[in-house]
Amino acid sequence: MTLAVPSEVAQLERAATRIETACGSGSMAWRRWGLGTPLVLLHGGSGSWTHWLRNIPALAKAGRQVWVPDLPGFGESAMPPAGGDADAIVEPLLAGLNQLLPGPFDLVGFSFGSLVATLAAERTARVSRLLLAGAPVLPLQSGKGVEMLPWRHLASQHERDAVHARNLRAMMLHRPESITPAAIALHAANVPRDRMRRRRLVTTRLLADTLARLRCPTWMLYGAEDVLYRGRWSEVRACVAAMPHVRELVFLGDAGHWLQFEDAEAFNRYLLAALQQPGGAAVSVAAR
Repeated sequence: MTLAVPSEVAQLERAATRIETACGSGSMAWRRWGLGTPLVLLHGGSGSWTHWLRNIPALAKAGRQVWVPDLPGFGESAMPPAGGDADAIVEPLLAGLNQLLPGPFDLVGFSFGSLVATLAAERTARVSRLLLAGAPVLPLQSGKGVEMLPWRHLASQHERDAVHARNLRAMMLHRPESITPAAIALHAANVPRDRMRRRRLVTTRLLADTLARLRCPTWMLYGAEDVLYRGRWSEVRACVAAMPHVRELVFLGDAGHWLQFEDAEAFNRYLLAALQQPGGAAVSVAAR
């Protein structure tokens, strides 16, 4: 039986203003909620704006104007003009931001979206603060080092949903109780619309090298049980400590890779606190 799209998605859709900007031979879909200082959220690979389902309401309620695109090649957005990896997304993303947000904004990226956010921040001075969640700051193994089972060949939605649940548990979420019908439904809706399959750049030092050059204040946040880096936190700390403009490196203790979904309350609380911090000289990196 096909899982119903969570009611929260429909509610947020009704509350959103949907805007399109040019992208390749089609358009890039954006959604906006709330009023106040602009905050842009970039989703992860095989995702869409719904990666932020549990964060948008809290952020808008806190007085932020929340902008969430479907990145080029994902969700409702067309493919970028050329290329099939994170670097190809930057040009249409910045063109859309230039059209929609003429002034400064805060930028948050999750996973693959954190690489896009970092590359974009290097090319514009309008990013006031940068927060990266689950960022591939160390090169990942090809295929992310996690075995993901295929699902497209399966005949029934029930079989596909069972594989989606298993894949969520393998890579995205740590606690078994986090694999809810809502999580499966979001994942099942998003993965067929992922047309950016290369992911080669996450196996390189591009994010770390670019981040080391940035001057905007940056915060980094991981789920402490993130399967992509669990057991390598000392390497992550050492890498981040060398970056002068990273203000803080924080781990959420019982969350996996999709931390803003699995521990939304703690994530929202931390993000809002970070976004209240001023710019200026960087402070020491500390895990807590």
